[in-house]
Amino acid sequence: MSLRIAPIYHADAKDCVRRWHRHNKPTLGAIFCVSVKDDADDVRGVAIAGRPVARHFDDGATLEILRVATDGERNACSMLYAACRKIGRAMGYTKIITYSLPEEGGASLRAAGYLFDGEAGGSGAMWGTRQNRAAEKIGDDLVGGKWRWVA
Repeated sequence: MSLRIAPIYHADAKDCVRRWHRHNKPTLGAIFCVSVKDDADDVRGVAIAGRPVARHFDDGATLEILRVATDGERNACSMLYAACRKIGRAMGYTKIITYSLPEEGGASLRAAGYLFDGEAGGSGAMWGTRQNRAAEKIGDDLVGGKWRWVA
């Protein structure tokens, strides 16, 4: 079976995130979304890219890959990360970032050319936002912070 990158509407990408993502909810917005499809034209994974969540990265030149979710198809994650990198660069973004949990390892990110950029702050149970806003719980069994990756 061969896989290919294809565009996808944000609403459809959000539906896939609801079905497949282990610990995050769909995003509220996006700059662009891409999917990976198989020979039967079935969506096997999606990526949602948008403005960086962290205010100090929201400089107009940085793109954040907010969600990547697949049905487990081999190489789908790497293809999505690589496509986001290529599309982001073509749109003029000079820095592309994303985050993973330490237990996820990052093999797909490394395969797509991303470099480990260190541990991001916050606790594993809560990912804080601006003061006076509710923190978003990302899972019941998550410990530690997140890892940041950059392309």
